[in-house]
Amino acid sequence: MSPAASAADAIVVGSGPNGLAAAITLARAGLKVRLIEGSDTPGGGCRTAELTLPGFRHDVCSAVHPLAASSPFFTGIDLAARGVTLCTPKVAFAHPLDGGRAAAVTGSVEETAASLGRDAGAYRRLLGPLVRDTGLTLPEILAPIRSVPRHPLALARFGLEGLPPATVLARRFRTEEARSLFAGVAAHSMLPLSAPVTSAFGLLLTMAAHSVGWPVVEGGSARLAGALLDELAALGGEVETGRWVRSLDELPPARAVLLDVTPRQLIALAGDRLSGRHLAALRRFRYGPGVCKVDFALSGAVPWAAPACREAGTVHLGGTLAEVARSEADVAAGRMPERPYCLVAQPGVVDPSRAPEGQHTLWAYCHVPSGSPADVSGPIEAQIERFAPGFRDLILAKSVRTATDMERYNPNYVGGDINGGAGTLLQTVLRPTPRWNPYRTAIPGVYLCSSSTPPGGGVHGMCGQNAAETALAGHFS
Repeated sequence: MSPAASAADAIVVGSGPNGLAAAITLARAGLKVRLIEGSDTPGGGCRTAELTLPGFRHDVCSAVHPLAASSPFFTGIDLAARGVTLCTPKVAFAHPLDGGRAAAVTGSVEETAASLGRDAGAYRRLLGPLVRDTGLTLPEILAPIRSVPRHPLALARFGLEGLPPATVLARRFRTEEARSLFAGVAAHSMLPLSAPVTSAFGLLLTMAAHSVGWPVVEGGSARLAGALLDELAALGGEVETGRWVRSLDELPPARAVLLDVTPRQLIALAGDRLSGRHLAALRRFRYGPGVCKVDFALSGAVPWAAPACREAGTVHLGGTLAEVARSEADVAAGRMPERPYCLVAQPGVVDPSRAPEGQHTLWAYCHVPSGSPADVSGPIEAQIERFAPGFRDLILAKSVRTATDMERYNPNYVGGDINGGAGTLLQTVLRPTPRWNPYRTAIPGVYLCSSSTPPGGGVHGMCGQNAAETALAGHFS
């Protein structure tokens, strides 16, 4: 796509969900917007490709979209009219244990609680009030962290429950099933489960599971990016692909520039425009662990031993709470665990279009030390085989991307970190630097709109929308 030669009011660099959200928000305000993308294909983390065999469509990065189904940015777009169908599995996520057992989140809080035996009451007491307030708290959680909350009591309830480490909150449960279920979802934080705020990750994603489910996009996540590109085009926005921006000096004049990049790329792009405290703060920004991702083409559905896993769009593998916690602690310490915690997505349970009839795609990754070049597809396969005997017999082909491959694919994935920075307590409060407005940089008219800004990683578009609203208030009011 080649842009017109006319000048733009605002330039956005990077076409991931946040860059697209920023561009759309600016264009809705009547500005002339130009978006520049280095890759030949827009979309960032929302791309789909035949990574293994013809006819097998794999999501290159993001695959499951509870936040796209619930964030204020995405709910403000008529996705169905733009060709997006969200397919919601009956089981949002499941966590198998040895012996054919599993715990799972399905439908309502009551339905899930009823499946947890002795922990039914504890689950109702913890999740019931939080899920009831999801419509109040989710927009607050996804808003700029320094904004004044509209529903302080509901947000405080979530904060008090979410602040402790996941290993502490899990003590409310007595059964191995309930504890492991929470450990698996909390490990999306990519932090040791003994770290503060890991409970918040688990609670937020479970709240979304009960409120909107954990849907996949029919045909692949690329259709989500395609919908945003169509929305931008309808608003008059221009998109240029295949152009890597190496310096801010390469950009044409504009009143505002929004960068869907991490602090490391901002430093490189800015050259000598940054100095002093802001530069030092950007250099202190911490990135999290990487991921090693494997995509499988399968001759049939995964033969999970536990029935609940066969209906789940997402399966968390790792065994007990203690095993998951040990795995994440090893990764944080720079060691590769023997039995890694793995995330597995199987879109074929609700979207048969991903593979030829009767066959399936499988998306899986595990956390690895930052920048690891190791191919750990073997341990990932072993964990799947552990809970689905016979899995290896179904593999027709596979594609592996190590943590270093992930960064090569997308420079924002520093060291393979797909979340744009570690989600520690400090970086939750001061993300990306200790500035009152986290989207402004020290360069006039230049803003950060990536997942390195609040509210952080995930396909929700709110980093982009929040940054664009800051730019509108600062430069176009």
